[in-house]
Amino acid sequence: MSLLNKGANIKCKSMIDKDVNGDERRINLMLKSFLKWCSKGEDPEEHLSTIIAQRAQPCVNTDGCRKYHKSNNVSSTDRVLIIAFKEISNMADRINISTNIIDRAYLLFKQFHNGNKLKPRSYKAIAAACLYIACRHEGAARTMKEISTVSNVSKCRIGRYFKFMINEVLETSIDSITTGDFMSRFCSSLQLPPNVQRAATQIAEQAVELDIVPGKSPISVAAAAIYIASQASEDKKLQKEIVKVTGVSESTIRQSYKLMYARFNDLLPTDFKLHAPN
Repeated sequence: MSLLNKGANIKCKSMIDKDVNGDERRINLMLKSFLKWCSKGEDPEEHLSTIIAQRAQPCVNTDGCRKYHKSNNVSSTDRVLIIAFKEISNMADRINISTNIIDRAYLLFKQFHNGNKLKPRSYKAIAAACLYIACRHEGAARTMKEISTVSNVSKCRIGRYFKFMINEVLETSIDSITTGDFMSRFCSSLQLPPNVQRAATQIAEQAVELDIVPGKSPISVAAAAIYIASQASEDKKLQKEIVKVTGVSESTIRQSYKLMYARFNDLLPTDFKLHAPN
């Protein structure tokens, strides 16, 4: 997805506060300049300076006198929001995030920014946390490792801002992630047929319900369930293939696998047709 998608510029404008002193027109002009270069991969700080410089070029009054626009037309708030929106857009482009999720991430960042004085080095980490939360809000959860990979921000830092935003900024709860949040996407990426996906889904759900994997993350349980289901089918997948898609390490998959395999008969759907190894 890109900021240049239909209607995105209008939505982007609405993220920034308006006033009655002409700032709306100033911000709109600035955003038009921003939208022209946002897909070029240029450094936001450098280009913002160019925008400011261009706005400071002389023009001529009706009486022939030269006049200058002030170079401080881009406020510090506008600057922070533009940089953050660019970061969110870049991250979303790399993992095919939908426009509605991007828009929610914009709103979350602005909500965070309104009540907090941010340090420049924290922009990217906060933007990453906003995208992570937006994905969960919109029912399209991404793993924190996926967000960490596309943002080049550590999972630890993203997790820290995620907790701060939930507890201090949004002051609301967010639904816990479940194995079902990832199963369809993981199985699709592994090109597993519907019957194997259904089996993996039931294996994971039963493992949680029977408390077979206490303390294990839903993502690692989903990964182990996919491994078990695939090994019991014709469409066998290696652990390293599952690692590549889920981001869960082989050792973590093995830990959950051992706990779940001990109750294999209780977890596998009764109508699932086992396929013996070659």
